[in-house]
Amino acid sequence: MCEERMTGTDTAPPGARRADTRRPYRPRPAEARQAVWQAVCERCRATHTPCDAEALADALLVTSELTTNAILHGGGITDFRVDVTGPGVRVSVSDRSAELPVARPTTDRQGRFTPGGRGWPIVCRLCRDVRVADLPSGGKCITAVVPLP
Repeated sequence: MCEERMTGTDTAPPGARRADTRRPYRPRPAEARQAVWQAVCERCRATHTPCDAEALADALLVTSELTTNAILHGGGITDFRVDVTGPGVRVSVSDRSAELPVARPTTDRQGRFTPGGRGWPIVCRLCRDVRVADLPSGGKCITAVVPLP
């Protein structure tokens, strides 16, 4: 886990964007990245500020990691939201598993490098705030805020 785990049931950030408010949005990772890219670019246009390429790349990487991990380890994406407010982009990904994300060792007992296990540390390093909330219907929602200049 990151240094702190926050739990709760508030999984819908104010102003969150979804494809259809009547049912959950379950994009593939590429579609989720596109939604984040579009939300950040719209903010830059609306505020007449240049988009920071590194911050956008960080937000896209975090989105990839969260959505891919929900598919690989969480039983699939059950909802996705993106919201650009204040100094950051907030990405929320819900899945079917109540298990918390973990960082796996990068080497095995013989000291050989192992594949995978690096996504959660990447998310924790790039985000200003990461929260894991249990969902009332089961599963969890991970919300991560990537800073934007």
